[in-house]
Amino acid sequence: MSDIQSEQSQHPESRITPEPAAVAPVALVEPIAAIRFADFGLSPEILRALTDQGYVHPTPIQAEAIPVVLQGRDVMGAAQTGTGKTAGFSLPIIQLLLAHANSSASPARHPVRALILTPTRELADQVAENVKAYCRHTPLRATVVFGGVDIAPQSAALRSGVEIVIATPGRLLDHVQQKTINLSQTHLLVMDEADRMLDMGFLPDLQRIVNLLPKERQSLMFSATFSPEIKKLAASFLKNPVTIEVARSNATADNVTQTMYKVNDQTKLDAVAYIIRERNLKQVIVFSNTKIGASRLARHLEAEGIKASAIHGDKTQNERMAGLEAFKQGEIEVLVATDVAARGLDIAELPCVINCDLPYNAEDYVHRIGRTGRAGASGDAISLYTDKDERLLVDIEKMIKHKFVRAELTGFVPKLRAPERGSERSQERERAPRGDSSNGRTAERSSQHTRSAYSAGSRKEKIDPWFLKPYEPSVSAVDSAQQGQANATTKQPKAKVAALLGGIPKR
Repeated sequence: MSDIQSEQSQHPESRITPEPAAVAPVALVEPIAAIRFADFGLSPEILRALTDQGYVHPTPIQAEAIPVVLQGRDVMGAAQTGTGKTAGFSLPIIQLLLAHANSSASPARHPVRALILTPTRELADQVAENVKAYCRHTPLRATVVFGGVDIAPQSAALRSGVEIVIATPGRLLDHVQQKTINLSQTHLLVMDEADRMLDMGFLPDLQRIVNLLPKERQSLMFSATFSPEIKKLAASFLKNPVTIEVARSNATADNVTQTMYKVNDQTKLDAVAYIIRERNLKQVIVFSNTKIGASRLARHLEAEGIKASAIHGDKTQNERMAGLEAFKQGEIEVLVATDVAARGLDIAELPCVINCDLPYNAEDYVHRIGRTGRAGASGDAISLYTDKDERLLVDIEKMIKHKFVRAELTGFVPKLRAPERGSERSQERERAPRGDSSNGRTAERSSQHTRSAYSAGSRKEKIDPWFLKPYEPSVSAVDSAQQGQANATTKQPKAKVAALLGGIPKR
């Protein structure tokens, strides 16, 4: 499903807040439900593409952002996930670039005029699909570049000429270094999921990219979450931006039911399998904090007879895309993922999301559960937590300003598993202080001695008294010892040793 909602979508309250030097807020005279895409003055080619997909009415973020972007203003847009932010910036960009569109085959007539940056490869690929669909009936060209795949086809596409580039920062800089892309005519910059784009891990690459762009440009930033620190940092990239906020910042969708179940850490995997079977879920994304944990959970679900696959950073990009496509086609029931799938992925009518682990970053919780309840549909967000996760749970409650009801997973009986071989010895090593290997070895030797003593005491064997007598040397052994001492005390004549050079000296 595209990121544009149908006319039955819900429309929460929205507002536009310009900076001091910004223009006056855009006043919407008509209700949002009565506004149509044709009212924005979009070209017939764009409207035709929207009609092909069956979309007539914009979502609140689209209705607020499109007119401002068409005015050439910088925008900072914040809205809940699944509300159509991608169309909010891509549609006006296509409209602005149509003035430069041409059907010439020369690459020089198709310079890069718009750059869309995303934090993840999956999000870049999804945004590219939407952009290509919107400009299908126009002469504009769009392509996507991201890491993990062969760079040669991407280089060929860039050399052939393209107006819109969707990219991840690292691979884009690779193309810049290989001189397969020129950003000197790029006057439109979009940072999708800007809070992650401006994270300290992305900031150096982002700064290098911004330095390659013309100083006179239009910059847009869109995300579901904007912290005060991110807003201050964004001020260095935007000029007099218009801040567009749809509903409350950092809020979760009202149509998503959120449930918290308390479990033991050892029974999490069984609990996930129980929830999937109990609710008869045929399409669900399960989030794990670690790559190892995601792979382990996928194997566990497969052993339970549930079709599952894992995607994470250790998988190749082709494996990740194949797993995601199989999940969209219904070939896989459960997609176990790390936070590479937490942002931007649009799965049609995804009914449920499960957090096997609570995220370390509270903002990631908003993005995770935003994979369900998209386009006005209802969804369920189920999270598992343990006693040690209480602090993470409180951080999430503070950010979204919502108090969760802690519940017990009724009817769930964890499976009893036989202890593995060597578990006693491993538990003894775990009880020993870490970092002191001598304590561990001492405990192990002590346990072995205890077991051997117990075994010796439990057996009743006959012992030959001969073995209990003290040692008495034999007569032959005494004579041999005395003879050896006598030979040692006898003086032997010194052997003549030749000198190194002159031989034995003459007497």
